[in-house]
Amino acid sequence: MPTTEVELLQGTLDLLILKTLSLGPRHGAAVVRWLEQVTEGALVVEEGSLYPALHRLERKTWVSSEWGVSEHNRRVRFYALTPEGREQLLAQMEEFRRLVRLVTRVIAQSPGTAPR
Repeated sequence: MPTTEVELLQGTLDLLILKTLSLGPRHGAAVVRWLEQVTEGALVVEEGSLYPALHRLERKTWVSSEWGVSEHNRRVRFYALTPEGREQLLAQMEEFRRLVRLVTRVIAQSPGTAPR
């Protein structure tokens, strides 16, 4: 039976986080919530994946963070895209688009046809 959730390809979580933060600073739960809303629940990012990814992006200086207060009056860490992160986002989006074109070319092949 098919599932409604989609598993992420390795490396796409960073791209999705960078894209989310390109819309403005957010805390971790807000990143997860936005991705779930945009994908109508098909992408569910677990905390066990999200926070290590955010910390990795911060070490690479693609994301910065600072403490603030959430909409529920809780102390949370807000993450924001850095200029380096914006450059990385553009590069990763182009790389992902290229991958999608190549995969589409492969799955579009009919049995018995030679590749173009």
